[in-house]
Amino acid sequence: MAQAGVSANRLELLQIADAVAREKSIDRQVVIAAMEDAIQKAAKSRYGSENEIRAEVDPKTGEVRLARLLEVAEDVTNEATQVPLAEARRRNPDAQVGDFLAEPLPPLDFGRVAAQNAKQVIVQKVREAERERQYDEYKDRVGEIVNGIVKRVEYGNVIVDLGRAEAIVRRDETLPRENFRYGDRIRAYVYDVRREQRGPQIFLSRTHPEFMAKLFAQEVPEVYEGIVTIKSVARDPGSRAKIAVISRDASIDPVGACVGMRGSRVQAVVNELQGEKIDIIQWSPDAATFIVNGLAPAEVVKVVLDEDAERIEVVVPDSQLSLAIGRKGQNVRLASQLTGWDIDIMTEASESERRQAEFAERSAMFMEALDVDEVIAQLLASEGFSSIEEVAFVEPSEISSIEGFDETTADEIQTRAREHLDRVEAEFDSKRKALGVADDLSEVPGLNTAMLVALGENNIKTVEDLADCATDDLAGWSERKDKETIRHDGILDGFSITRPQVEELILAARVKAGWITEADLRPKPEDGEEGEAEEGQSDTDELAEAEPQAGGAA
Repeated sequence: MAQAGVSANRLELLQIADAVAREKSIDRQVVIAAMEDAIQKAAKSRYGSENEIRAEVDPKTGEVRLARLLEVAEDVTNEATQVPLAEARRRNPDAQVGDFLAEPLPPLDFGRVAAQNAKQVIVQKVREAERERQYDEYKDRVGEIVNGIVKRVEYGNVIVDLGRAEAIVRRDETLPRENFRYGDRIRAYVYDVRREQRGPQIFLSRTHPEFMAKLFAQEVPEVYEGIVTIKSVARDPGSRAKIAVISRDASIDPVGACVGMRGSRVQAVVNELQGEKIDIIQWSPDAATFIVNGLAPAEVVKVVLDEDAERIEVVVPDSQLSLAIGRKGQNVRLASQLTGWDIDIMTEASESERRQAEFAERSAMFMEALDVDEVIAQLLASEGFSSIEEVAFVEPSEISSIEGFDETTADEIQTRAREHLDRVEAEFDSKRKALGVADDLSEVPGLNTAMLVALGENNIKTVEDLADCATDDLAGWSERKDKETIRHDGILDGFSITRPQVEELILAARVKAGWITEADLRPKPEDGEEGEAEEGQSDTDELAEAEPQAGGAA
């Protein structure tokens, strides 16, 4: 009877391991290892925690074997964990110092407390294994759409049962006016999977731009197959969205493919997104064309691009201004997000006014700097001259070719322009010295005196000060906040200098300061290039050695 009871217990142990492994979708061996840890902990509390005890569960029979491990040592300092070499060799003639002997222990009768502790260990180990399995399963599924069932809603956050894992849709990742209740089916985009202390956290979103792109991939075969590519998406979740598409096949219209017969394809996406209106736009490599398309349905008369600042001025008819801007600026904001350009919209009337104001401003500048009358100043401004530097250093023929001008007039105007620049340069230089800007800072390539004054006013007075600057300090930076682009000015804003030129300026200062060398700035050869060069050199050497021999033979 006792033997039958033991067999039943063993069988029950394996059955429990199998049931837990199936329920939690983890390896059976992991559950058995958890049981071994639990039995080991119970045995330590029974036989003394100072003992090194190992437990083994036979995965076929369920038999539990307990053993105390004793280390073979010359000098025994702890009798609970060590055994003298002589005694060890009586048990095993091959025993050496540092080996371990396993001393079998009698089977363990679990008391109530020991059983409770063992259960906690098993639960903890199984939970850890389950979390690891969930993380491994979902860490590579970031960027996919998953379907699940709403398990509960906590403070606006939706907890979703994915079948083999649990995920969360935070309140700010759900669409406005969207309510979920227990048991509702939900479709969302996996945008992040993190390993956290309380288990893997799978974060879902219904507002992410890529969620819309993936929905189109599900509804439009051409997108799924890669014939039509979604280049960019901009969304005002729950309200309006713009999506830019392009086709690799000239015979397939990408916009038409996404719209579908009578709008069936786009309507399926709209329904999933609670009626969010979607503008499907043809993508173009030409920035101006793309931005004009992105502002649809508004008509555009003219665009002026500033590629360095990634800004574009768009001129629209007076009647189209409100349509181009959209309700609460929505249309232009989405177009800006879609294209990656900052867009300034103005009407034809306001653009004309601005042009006239700029013309008057330039004319006044020429009158004051060159000491000429209004007519000459206006002629220079109307010919496209925008600065004194242009007038001073342009080819004389470009000025003398202006109607009413001759070579003598052109020479006189250029002489006055250069004298004005010399005066301004002298003023800036005296101001630089008054600010205490070091002379050697002016030797950094790319800096002029006006820039040195601007740096001095911001407490950058030595080569080391400039070398210690970040690009953002000098060139400024932009950040998106509340769906709007906020521009932070840099020290050298207002000068005609691009961000790459600012980076070169800082690197030149670091070279001059001795922080780095010119060699550090040279691009390193790709793997294989150096080998190819050496191989080519050896070929040349062999050829050079062969040539004299050939000459001798001749």
